[in-house]
Amino acid sequence: MTILDKILDEKVREVEQLLKEEVVVEGSEVTRPSLFNKLYGTEHLQVIAEMKRASPSKGLIAEGADPVAQALAYAGAGAACISVLTDAPFFKGSFDDLAAVAKVVETPLLCKDFIIHQVQIDRAKKAGASVILLIVAALKDDQLANLHAYAVASGLEVLVEVHDAEELERALRIDAKIIGVNNRDLRTFEVDLKRTEEIAALFPFHEKRVFISESGIVSDQDAIRVADVGASAILVGESLMRSGAVAETLKSMQVARPGVVQ
Repeated sequence: MTILDKILDEKVREVEQLLKEEVVVEGSEVTRPSLFNKLYGTEHLQVIAEMKRASPSKGLIAEGADPVAQALAYAGAGAACISVLTDAPFFKGSFDDLAAVAKVVETPLLCKDFIIHQVQIDRAKKAGASVILLIVAALKDDQLANLHAYAVASGLEVLVEVHDAEELERALRIDAKIIGVNNRDLRTFEVDLKRTEEIAALFPFHEKRVFISESGIVSDQDAIRVADVGASAILVGESLMRSGAVAETLKSMQVARPGVVQ
């Protein structure tokens, strides 16, 4: 059983519990800017900065981190979007973290989780998210299409995450507008920035979509590498959580993007 399999098994149990509960988590009702509009045609690589206490591969990264303080630091440093992990068993996050962040920042807000059911989308929106994540590797075609349509109909934007060429094709079939390539294989949790380069070579940059590189970006050189192949943004968690100088680290990754045909 892969790490992804273990996480998804836990999500099935979590969904069963969510369906039994009254929704009590409530974040801000603020209208947030469109993430797509922030990223499309940007001259500089944008940063989706993540609130992340732990991960299955790294263990504890920032135990006890305050999501509000972290989010305010990210917003102050110019993050285009703030990502909040809401998975508890593997990443030590919660919908309460998301709701707390929603009350203090006005940036686009991503609920980062392994979403397999509409109830998770409802909970994310109730907590204040303006964007949700759908992971192609975690979903069958009908699930992916239905959850994507449901989120869009709910007024949310969707970051659709892929890992290889076949998953990119699946994302394009549902007409995903914001597509991210995860440089971390969710089955093995190995990281390789070549994933971004491989998917970029197949990405339809001539269409009105944005391309994001996720995971494994720890330096300005990594940022330049993915910007050079067309990434509009990067999703960065661990290196920002471990940084003693969030603003300096984040700004160093906002590198200039070479001209990309839009």
